[in-house]
Amino acid sequence: MKRINCFVTYYNTDEVAQTVKWLSELPEVNHIYLISTDKQAKVIAPAQVLYTKVLWGTETIRQIANLSDTEFSLFYTAPCACQPGMFSLERFMEIANDTEAGMIYSDYKKQIDGESIPHPVNQYLSGSLRDDFDFGPLIIYRSTTLQLAASAMGASYKHAGLYDLRLKISQYKPITYINEFLYTVIDAEGQDSEKQIFDYVDPKNREIQIEMESACTDHLKKIGGYLTPKFKSIDFYAEEFENEATVIIPVRNRIKTIQDAIRSVLQQQTNFSYNLIVIDNHSTDGTTEILQQYAEDNLLTHIIPERTDLGIGGCWNLGVHHPNCGKFAVQLDSDDMYSSEESLQKIIDAFYAQHCGMVVGTYMTTDFNLNMIHPGVIDHREWTPENGRNNALRINGFGAPRAFFTPILRKTNIPNTSYGEDYAIALRISRDYQVGRVYDVIYWCRRWEDNSDANLDIIKKNQNDFYKDSIRTWELKARLKRNKK
Repeated sequence: MKRINCFVTYYNTDEVAQTVKWLSELPEVNHIYLISTDKQAKVIAPAQVLYTKVLWGTETIRQIANLSDTEFSLFYTAPCACQPGMFSLERFMEIANDTEAGMIYSDYKKQIDGESIPHPVNQYLSGSLRDDFDFGPLIIYRSTTLQLAASAMGASYKHAGLYDLRLKISQYKPITYINEFLYTVIDAEGQDSEKQIFDYVDPKNREIQIEMESACTDHLKKIGGYLTPKFKSIDFYAEEFENEATVIIPVRNRIKTIQDAIRSVLQQQTNFSYNLIVIDNHSTDGTTEILQQYAEDNLLTHIIPERTDLGIGGCWNLGVHHPNCGKFAVQLDSDDMYSSEESLQKIIDAFYAQHCGMVVGTYMTTDFNLNMIHPGVIDHREWTPENGRNNALRINGFGAPRAFFTPILRKTNIPNTSYGEDYAIALRISRDYQVGRVYDVIYWCRRWEDNSDANLDIIKKNQNDFYKDSIRTWELKARLKRNKK
């Protein structure tokens, strides 16, 4: 019953040798191929070396498809040894057949310094379009579906081969998740969550991002979810507002940073009137007393919600619907600061120049003392006015700071959550309206130990990722429905 061929990345010789040994002992395994860019790579019996110019690029996928002469094909991509669990390949193949899956993956464990640590992953949704979705390093494909998907690959990618493959597979067959720990990755040090959060916007990865965008756009066109660059018009003068702009800051227990944020607003130099609304979500650390001092001088509107069930999104809704909110509502997190006195002016100018319903600026990541840290300037220069809202279904955020034409925001309320609420409303607005960009650094994004996304464990990270995948799924369904009409 040799039902599966295995394709393993050739990394460290000792580690890949151990993986080959474990796989070769399984009765289901037919052939083992080691994927290598080194023509002189040492052969580790009984495996064979499959030479390729680019690891896991499109050409590699096509080579593998030609060698997939068994019912299933196993890909393993990690630079660590892999130990399959007892009867795990049988389990993979059984459930693949029961669900008619074209691709199947599972939870796994990491063994670090002899300790076994569970690493659960997430359920794949139709909107799980981000290219960094964590399937784990071991994935099994139905070979006929793999071959079909490979034959449908029109472009040749260096970086987006595996991404393009799973998008193509999802067009033909289900992608099935087994929430069981079916294998162990040996001595696998994990990447810290904060670095993972920002990897996709690292400027050095721009070439990769362009390939990923191309693959995602092609997928959206194939399934009917692509939006052409046609946008609703906006009348900026249909309603009158006392102020042209309002900066909105939701805050809870930020006594160390709130005054810096407020001062960065009050120092703005503009040719229009603006104000500041701070929604103080029942702070207990002295933040409230600081805000009361500013409110006494009429420098800001200080709101303490009557409700106690508001997240960041709910606080934003309170500010946007307040009668003091101006024509444009501009974001500032209580940890962060505007980087210059011209930031607000540049944001509002962009609304009129680009005729958009929302504007997103450029920020620089800093430490608490405003020293630049990795990944530095985040400008999303891969964004194009024509394709930005399609690519937004692939990436995990829109950037910052975000600003909105208030009448639009009042019609579409922000989800009452404290994670992903900004991404959700930005996706929704981008469905109808152009999103403008400011490419000057106008915002400092402080990274410190009290950030909501700092040092997340795998459970919390999965929860966050699943919520954003859900947001993308709902938005994708809405776009499919619109296009079908």
